[in-house]
Amino acid sequence: MTAMEFLPVLFMVAGIVLVAAGTLFVSSLLRPSNPYPEKNMPYECGMDPAGEAAGGRFRVPFFIVAILLVVFDVEAMFLFPWAVVLKDIGIVGYVEMFVFIALLLVGFAYAWLKGALEWEE
Repeated sequence: MTAMEFLPVLFMVAGIVLVAAGTLFVSSLLRPSNPYPEKNMPYECGMDPAGEAAGGRFRVPFFIVAILLVVFDVEAMFLFPWAVVLKDIGIVGYVEMFVFIALLLVGFAYAWLKGALEWEE
């Protein structure tokens, strides 16, 4: 492969960067800028924020559960194409997918044993 074969990709990336930068620049010129304390306050279901959320801090278990959700969504995303081409990839692909699932289950068990899925009341 030569560098000239990648030229269309380079043009596409440059175009995307220019469109994104242009959109951000134009929107910064056109948007109203009127910050005031009530507008910048965190919103919690129409009630005044209290506790840790008032300072903009969130509890760590929220982020751990979010990361676990992303991990298992990615796993599901890999399972569908694998199931479609299962006959073509043979026993090697079959075993590799089960190794992949086993590694994810080990991570899930670790998170469960560490208490990452338990919320304090």
